[in-house]
Amino acid sequence: MADLFDTAGDTPAGAPRPLADRLRPKSLAEVVGQDHVLGPEAPLGAMLAAGSLSSLIFWGPPGVGKTTIARLLADETDLAFVQISAIFTGVPELRKVFEAARMRRTNGQGTLLFVDEIHRFNKAQQDGFLPHMEDGTILLVGATTENPSFELNAALMSRATVLVLERLTLAHLELLAQRAEKEMGVSLPLDGPAREALLEMADGDGRALLNLIEQVAAWKAQDKLDVTALTKRLQRRAAQYDKSGDSHYNLISALHKSVRGSDPDAALYWFARMLEGGEDPRYLARRITRMAVEDIGLADSHAQQVCLDGWQTYERLGSPEGELALAQAVIYLALAPKSNAAYAAYKNARRAAASTGSEPPPKHILNAPTGLMKEQGYGDGYEYDHDAEGAFSGQNYFPDGMKRGVYYQPVERGFERELKKRLDWFVQQREKKARG
Repeated sequence: MADLFDTAGDTPAGAPRPLADRLRPKSLAEVVGQDHVLGPEAPLGAMLAAGSLSSLIFWGPPGVGKTTIARLLADETDLAFVQISAIFTGVPELRKVFEAARMRRTNGQGTLLFVDEIHRFNKAQQDGFLPHMEDGTILLVGATTENPSFELNAALMSRATVLVLERLTLAHLELLAQRAEKEMGVSLPLDGPAREALLEMADGDGRALLNLIEQVAAWKAQDKLDVTALTKRLQRRAAQYDKSGDSHYNLISALHKSVRGSDPDAALYWFARMLEGGEDPRYLARRITRMAVEDIGLADSHAQQVCLDGWQTYERLGSPEGELALAQAVIYLALAPKSNAAYAAYKNARRAAASTGSEPPPKHILNAPTGLMKEQGYGDGYEYDHDAEGAFSGQNYFPDGMKRGVYYQPVERGFERELKKRLDWFVQQREKKARG
């Protein structure tokens, strides 16, 4: 029966095969775009050279070669390659996989178990791999598009090496396109800009590119197509974005840091990327309001109101008109003076409050509504600040015996310049009173 199947081992000879399958690399040297993992001095290259391959977790976007690399690693190490998907595999199927691997081991052959979408397994299922990894029954290679730090158990992570596979660049995709043309024996009927547009449509996904190329080649166009003709015939592929996954957190981080870095163009770009990906504008409204509080603060206290006004405008207008108000808030934040002094002061005060337990306030700032409380000294010695010179008494308001905390340190930017002047004056007056 073996001669009825192609070299991939799972497709009947003579059956039509997708271009992506026909171009699957036959060796690790043919894998495109992952030299940082596969090169001689890279982690996998070093493992293979030393003859010591450990369990692995491949983390990366779709179409960058996770399955292909796992299959080739099995070939390189003479291990039986077994592939399962966490989406379709339950505990009974896993038991059968482990039992078959145990039988192979008894017969002198190891098993490389490739688990696609491994993050889909729950904690109990993930724990089920551990004893079989530890006794050498399987060498686990898991693949995930989600951040393994959040999605995989610490016990599983500690027994595997996490390798990050990167989305393919336009240069990598062009190399794949050239291989595809050689395999098909035809050149793509595209002019230069249209060819580049095709590569961009793949969005860093090699498999998606080969599927697009297969569609374009099937048109058998007599003349070269331009960008307009190409986009009419092809539905542009949606950018990779998961509103609850790693892309979500990466893009909001990029937006936040662009605002903090005072770059309105970059901030608008990431804001637009999230909207294009289907992000809820209300989520963005909440996050940009947080940016105003965290990164601008009292350097421009109006920034917070701009965000709240933009948020309210969106609620009244809805999409897409209301999104412009949020975009304006993003621009305002990016160009506003920056200060995290209030944010840092708040965190410092929280740490101090947690470390000092239940220290009571000094008695002179406590009210004394009853006779007993007056007898206990509540309110004794309190100086009414409005009656003091400059409306500042300089009394101590921290617990007795506690070293005075300094939490708020305004910056020399925006309105905080004025606040710093006021604060410095109070410090001077307090020192003056202390000297008597």
